[in-house]
Amino acid sequence: MNLEKVVFGFFVLLAATLNFGYVIGEIDNPALHNVYELYAAVAVNIIATILKFGDRTQIGAVHLATSLVASIQLIIAALVWIWGSHVDSGGLTGQHMASVVSIAAGALLANIVSVILLVVETVSFRRR
Repeated sequence: MNLEKVVFGFFVLLAATLNFGYVIGEIDNPALHNVYELYAAVAVNIIATILKFGDRTQIGAVHLATSLVASIQLIIAALVWIWGSHVDSGGLTGQHMASVVSIAAGALLANIVSVILLVVETVSFRRR
């Protein structure tokens, strides 16, 4: 067993599941979307992105691209949340929340692609 592959797979799957858990619920209801889960998704996606640096294969490049997309979208979602709850005088509205969740859903799509790539790479791996 390759510990590096285990850690890599762990963070890829954790990023996807945290992202999925955050997105589930009514899109405009802030009570159903935990801010700490969003921040955890951001942190784990950044860790997964860092782990993807250094792989010089084509599939490694696509892994990195999907992770960068997910991380950037989750950071933008967190910034919209911060804007809505701390800067905007109206507070965190349903409109802000819908924007945050829809941006996070885009990150979820990138994370799903990353998981699919991980599974395809694992299935196609041949022992030498």
